[in-house]
Amino acid sequence: MVLIHEFLEHSADRLPDKVALVYNEQHLTYAEIEAQVNRFANALKAQGVERGDRVALYLPNCIELAIGIFATLKAGGVFVPINHTTKYDKCAYILNNCQARVFITSGTQVELAGKLRQVVRSLKTVVLTSPLNETDAGNFLSYAAIQCDYSEQRPLAVNIDLDIACLIYTSGSTGEPKGVMSDHNNVVFAADSIIKYLGNIETDIVIGLLPLSFDYGLYQLFMVFMLGATLVLEKGFTYPAAILKRIEEERVTGFPGVPTIYSMLVKMDLSPYDLSSLRYLTNTAAALPPSHIAEICSKFPWAKLFSMYGLTETKRTLYLPPEQLDKRPSSVGIAIPGTEVWIEDEEGQRLNPGEIGELVVRGRHVMRGYWKDPNKTAERFRPGLIPGERLCYTGDLFRMDEEGFMYFVARKDDIIKSRGEKVAPKEVENVLYSLVGIREAAVIGVSDPVLGQAVKAFVMVDGVALTEADILRHCRAHLEDFMVPKQVEFCTELPKTSTGKIKKTDLT
Repeated sequence: MVLIHEFLEHSADRLPDKVALVYNEQHLTYAEIEAQVNRFANALKAQGVERGDRVALYLPNCIELAIGIFATLKAGGVFVPINHTTKYDKCAYILNNCQARVFITSGTQVELAGKLRQVVRSLKTVVLTSPLNETDAGNFLSYAAIQCDYSEQRPLAVNIDLDIACLIYTSGSTGEPKGVMSDHNNVVFAADSIIKYLGNIETDIVIGLLPLSFDYGLYQLFMVFMLGATLVLEKGFTYPAAILKRIEEERVTGFPGVPTIYSMLVKMDLSPYDLSSLRYLTNTAAALPPSHIAEICSKFPWAKLFSMYGLTETKRTLYLPPEQLDKRPSSVGIAIPGTEVWIEDEEGQRLNPGEIGELVVRGRHVMRGYWKDPNKTAERFRPGLIPGERLCYTGDLFRMDEEGFMYFVARKDDIIKSRGEKVAPKEVENVLYSLVGIREAAVIGVSDPVLGQAVKAFVMVDGVALTEADILRHCRAHLEDFMVPKQVEFCTELPKTSTGKIKKTDLT
């Protein structure tokens, strides 16, 4: 039995002087991280945090966020990471839904913290990571004071691996956000499986560009600490040149990205930077268009690119071995080690290669369900092959080739029905991305009195003068006629979620 916070403890015991976390100009060792985490954990326990209590963290990527996550686990609590751009109403909903006992945020959020305290009755303690003035000192706890006032002795463990470790709230694009319950066993298994297929080692230096509130970003922290490797933590990819310089300076070996990051990267001149230390690149959140895969491989011929698919409810589900990229660039691969996947029709029958149906996932990475939502839990997590086990029905449509490799088609609720035909937006988007000059693309269905739904494309063009006629001509040459967009709208930018996905619900 291994618990998540024991990743840190084992690495601190074994490699106390090794750099664990790099942030701005700070290089903190495993021993220094462990000491700060223990002080914070002891402070949380002194504030009454008990086994299973929820601790919400509302911070951008920073050292205090990493410390707070591990401190919550050591105190026996359940950490709830909330993206720091989340607005008041949604934040209040999440805190009330999970009945958070502690709220950890920065000193710039004093007003928000005060408002939340008025509407979240379960909230007993607010911790601010910035120094407090005299007024605030009477109402909030200071992270700096905690690090001075509490013991760095390791608290006694109270949890077992079946206890809930974290609640990660989904974006809620189809309704109120849902808290996905992950126990220690789920997380430990998923992290270990991903490490195996990526071939991560203790000497790896991984750059963390994605929010720790996003499970893809969060697991970079967990995997690094599990191995005793090093994480270079950044606030994002807003300034790509600075990130590339950072990769060069820190000799980064692992680069986890998402399509929006790669769409920026492939347009850049990389020659001023020494990026030879990069050993692998990974992509998830949304599938990379084959055209971008080709460009990335061309720019980083010495590094392995892993195209992957996952969802919060299983963490990671599929990965494409890099040696398969040339043969099947549109595939997102096979089941991660130690798991099983297949495709079912609406009657629950397993489908043959080439047939389209819902992807079903089996394994120890299938999460526990949705917090306080038994109905949605029953829809998504259904009985498995062994009594008591859960399968995850992903809600995503896939097809499989003759050799067992999976291809994402669309979300079940994303399919466009036009002229009685079914159109997968991803197929149209891949064709759009293959046209030189299109940097980002999104396809949706819009109401049409004749067609039922018409295919509409939104495109962001970069460096090439393209007209709607150019785009439609390209689509007609590569798509069946019913899949060709009826409308094309040019955008200076496309709306994004906090995790970098194109937010189609904001497109009309």
